Amino acid sequence: MDYTTLGRSGLTVSRVGLGCMSYGVAALGMHEWTLDEDAAAPFFRQAVELGVIFWDTANVYQGGTSEEFVGRAIRRYSRREDIVLVTKVHGRMHDGPGGSGLSRKAVLEQLDASLRRLDTDYVDVYYIHRFDEAVPVEETMEALHDVVKAGKVRYLGASSMWAWQFAKLQHTARSNGWTPFVAMEDQYNVLRREEERDMIPLCLDQGVGPTPYSPLAKGRAARPWGAQTARSSTDTVAKAFDRDVDKAVVDAVEQAPRDVHGADRAGVGTGQAGDRLPDCRRHQAAAPHRRRRRPGRPPHRRGGRGTGGALHHPGQLLVVEAH
Repeated sequence: MDYTTLGRSGLTVSRVGLGCMSYGVAALGMHEWTLDEDAAAPFFRQAVELGVIFWDTANVYQGGTSEEFVGRAIRRYSRREDIVLVTKVHGRMHDGPGGSGLSRKAVLEQLDASLRRLDTDYVDVYYIHRFDEAVPVEETMEALHDVVKAGKVRYLGASSMWAWQFAKLQHTARSNGWTPFVAMEDQYNVLRREEERDMIPLCLDQGVGPTPYSPLAKGRAARPWGAQTARSSTDTVAKAFDRDVDKAVVDAVEQAPRDVHGADRAGVGTGQAGDRLPDCRRHQAAAPHRRRRRPGRPPHRRGGRGTGGALHHPGQLLVVEAH
């Protein structure tokens, strides 16, 4: 296993992370394909054997049972000191003012609840799972700073938001002398490359470590085009993702009748079972808004510096997570 530091922080992490959304009590969560504790055990055990020390969960994963599984797995297969433990806050855990969101009340209440489920005194990286438009950013960032100073959190991260929202939060923290974020977890894969436009360049400039989730596009990038699995045929989130990808591919084919080699693209990538985009075309179809460029050439960005090397940035790790 290769190791690096998370962004410009001093925190050592494995370049591959274990995402734990797939583990928990299925009846308490959103996903019927969730693995129970016995079925999840081999994944935790193998992660330890392979040196995967970055373990990522969240309070909302299966009603908190994912955190319970993770806490027990750490005690069973490793030591708390050897695992970089990550959890998140934002999603709804219960009705009431402290049950969701990023208010000071919610941050303090939900962190304490996560610590109880994880059976630990602290988490290494505490992520805000989404941006909360209903709460002033000053309130959120001060609350997060306070839990760091209280010793309950070591570092802060954010997930799934627009680049301008992340920049606003980061600026607020630094302007007030509060703890800034060192990690950003957005969906990023060969089929979802929007982060290359603004978020990844922002992270590289600010010394924030990208921790992308869904690296295989919910499995879509690892199976024949149009093939279905038990999850993709029942999971509403996966279905929506497949529809979005199919539309992007079809739009790209219709808008660009010839690829860089001059071959006719008509009829390719319709999303029907058995169809697959040739390797030289998948990269282009996944980002139809970009101008075509020579294979291997990094995407252009104002200022002359490409972002195509983002996956090799020293502050990057790969979070293997089934979002």
